[in-house]
Amino acid sequence: MRMTFLSYLKQWRGTAKEAFENVSIVAKFLCLLHVTDRYIISTTHVHGPSMLPTLNLTGDVILAEHLSHRFGKIGLGDVVLVRSPRDPKRMVTKRILGLEGDRLTFSADPLVGDASVSVLVPKGHVWIQGDNLYASTDSRHFGPVPYSLIEGKALLRVWPPEYFGSLR
Repeated sequence: MRMTFLSYLKQWRGTAKEAFENVSIVAKFLCLLHVTDRYIISTTHVHGPSMLPTLNLTGDVILAEHLSHRFGKIGLGDVVLVRSPRDPKRMVTKRILGLEGDRLTFSADPLVGDASVSVLVPKGHVWIQGDNLYASTDSRHFGPVPYSLIEGKALLRVWPPEYFGSLR
């Protein structure tokens, strides 16, 4: 009985080894995929009225890279993905209109009147706004955003195909 069990184990040893090697390859690939998507480059579905007319209301798929902001290579006019200061589970897509040290003057509420507010962007923060001033919750509502909330920089729109290209 013992001899048959050992011969049975020897028979399956090669198969088990091959299965383990294949699982290991798949696990390594999935790890690489995760690191690439999280820390290098990813696609993101963006929808809503805040970035009209730059991005479509019904949604666009954009290619975003996740390296520039880590090296301080974010500038005025860049479209960025930012973790929402109000709801950390949400990502918002906005344009950078002010960097640390910039003084900005903006309309407090463009729907109500021409009253303006002036603000100095503090160190380690950026000022973000949607392109559609009438339908965007942005720095005008929650103030300057810490640089650490920036998750990525939008490179280009990849979907729908007729709008493929830069977001500038």
